[in-house]
Amino acid sequence: MNFNLDDEQDKENLAWEEIHTEHIVQDDWIDFRRSAYRFPDGSVFEPYYSYSRKDYVVIVASDEKGNYLCVRQFRQGIGEVTTEFPAGGIERKDGKEYGPARGVSASEDALAAAKRELLEETGYVSDDWKYLLSVPSNATLADNYAYIFAAKSCRKAGEQNLDETEFLNVRKYSAGEIEEMIRKGGFQQAVHIMAWLLARR
Repeated sequence: MNFNLDDEQDKENLAWEEIHTEHIVQDDWIDFRRSAYRFPDGSVFEPYYSYSRKDYVVIVASDEKGNYLCVRQFRQGIGEVTTEFPAGGIERKDGKEYGPARGVSASEDALAAAKRELLEETGYVSDDWKYLLSVPSNATLADNYAYIFAAKSCRKAGEQNLDETEFLNVRKYSAGEIEEMIRKGGFQQAVHIMAWLLARR
């Protein structure tokens, strides 16, 4: 018996119908929306807030000694300096900053973005890349995806080349140290923890 996800979703009749949408903020960085939806039972709910942002990459990068390259930077959402893996936005070939761009071409863009972000944030490069997964960044509120990669045997090839809004330091950790940070709540980015678990399988 073959399982077909599309068939199962059609039978469930759980989709919401968008009735109208107002773009509250729509600039180079975000499309923040207030919408009204009709639920499967016919009732209408509003306001429902959602947003579009850039797709981005996360790189679980290890050097030639097996240590993992991480970055330390301030995250305004929780008001703390976090430890996480190198990551950054995918520059779209169609010139758009956000919105759906799935498929092979998006994945190719993602690998190029991963290589660029690793070099820009850490000064390291790798010849050993593996694509792990693409996953919605926040399926409840946003339509952007995170593309997860592993990069092994990374070697120093230059210095950091950070954007004007980036202030971060590079740190190296052993696998045990990352596990300990995760266990103690010191590795706060959920998608990055998922990336770690995928890379370690």
